[in-house]
Amino acid sequence: MEKKFILDTNVILHDSSCIHQFEDNHVLIPITVIEELDRFKKGNSVINANARDFLRSVDALSSDKVDKVLNGGARLKEGKGKVSICLEKEIDPEIKQNFKDIGADLRILNTAYLIAKENQFKHVTLVTKDVNLRLKARSVGIHAENYHSKYVENLSDMYTGVRVIDNTPDQVFDEIHARPYQVELAKLNGSCEPLANENIVLKNGSRSALACFNKRTQTVNRITTKSCYGVTPRNSEQIFALNAMLDPDIPLVTVSGKAGTGKTLLALAAALENKKLYRQIFIARPVVPLSNKDLGYLPGDISSKLDPYMQPLYDNLSVIQNAFSDNGTHSKRIQELIEEEKIVITPISFIRGRSIVKVFFIVDEAQNLTPHEVKTIITRAGEGTKIVFTGDIFQIDHPYLDSQTNGLAFIIEKMKNEPLYAHINLEKGERSELAELASKVL
Repeated sequence: MEKKFILDTNVILHDSSCIHQFEDNHVLIPITVIEELDRFKKGNSVINANARDFLRSVDALSSDKVDKVLNGGARLKEGKGKVSICLEKEIDPEIKQNFKDIGADLRILNTAYLIAKENQFKHVTLVTKDVNLRLKARSVGIHAENYHSKYVENLSDMYTGVRVIDNTPDQVFDEIHARPYQVELAKLNGSCEPLANENIVLKNGSRSALACFNKRTQTVNRITTKSCYGVTPRNSEQIFALNAMLDPDIPLVTVSGKAGTGKTLLALAAALENKKLYRQIFIARPVVPLSNKDLGYLPGDISSKLDPYMQPLYDNLSVIQNAFSDNGTHSKRIQELIEEEKIVITPISFIRGRSIVKVFFIVDEAQNLTPHEVKTIITRAGEGTKIVFTGDIFQIDHPYLDSQTNGLAFIIEKMKNEPLYAHINLEKGERSELAELASKVL
């Protein structure tokens, strides 16, 4: 039986192509949602672009089907579902009695309630990323769901980027420690095949070695500890991460891990170490306003408004600078690169429209990006560009994302085993003993 799905505004801002994700069912858009999208259509952020894209697609769909859009629904394609725009009706007494503040959310809820009532509360679903609105809907008998077109199903099995192989033959150790420091995969005791660029810990009693699988050559290549711009990795995972970020043949890298594992610091060190290969270093992060308040609420000019959000990036640069003497060449060079705009620290929204060619592009706090946003960033990468996403998929600040639907988790799940991609999950905190204790105990 045909199902009816009523969409909230935040679903469209999250995915402008959402109306195509409901198979052959009927998608209904409350007129309140169209009104709200009008407020979002101006601006340079991804949600503004999504609002414009959606309005254009509905305009094209309805231009010669006005009656159908308002009555019964206009068909998207042959064999596909329908789309309708629902005009607003008087607030139902049940809604009026239980909810006092009749704002946009309650008007959308009222539309969903009236449609559900007409259909005896069967086969009608309100789709919203607002958990509070879902609870309100269920309290009045409406089936409500989160929008899950792009999400990671099983976080417990998420790819970590590391594989441990025990009982490695002695011949393998002898070969991997001699030039050219690699061994054919077939010699590893017939173990299951690693994914492209997967890191491997080889073990055999007291002997061990760190390596990485090259899918193109079907070889396991030895990895050694490398210091980058005064930063020395402190554990095997950090060694793996630096190796991937320094490899020019891997243009896309993700590094996940809890706070204090060194994600951003390692990415900055790798970028500075390989500076000669790139025209610029971009360091960006999404701006998620505190208490859901826009930047306009903060005092000062745009630079003053953004400084609190960008400060952690400057802090990490300071750690690298402090590794050298104040008058040292490396320390001065970092300051010069910032002044010459060879190092650019900026919010993600300010990157939109810029050319990303031959750039080492670090995207910090990537867990606060949507899958659509990370796709937009990656597809803008030009020749010679390397993109490194860092973040913690369990520390979400975005009001409509979670550990399964954020952009960082989406990349890890979809890009694994691609020869142009590498991932490493950092588990051990290296900020301080106190920070590691707090992470475990509190």
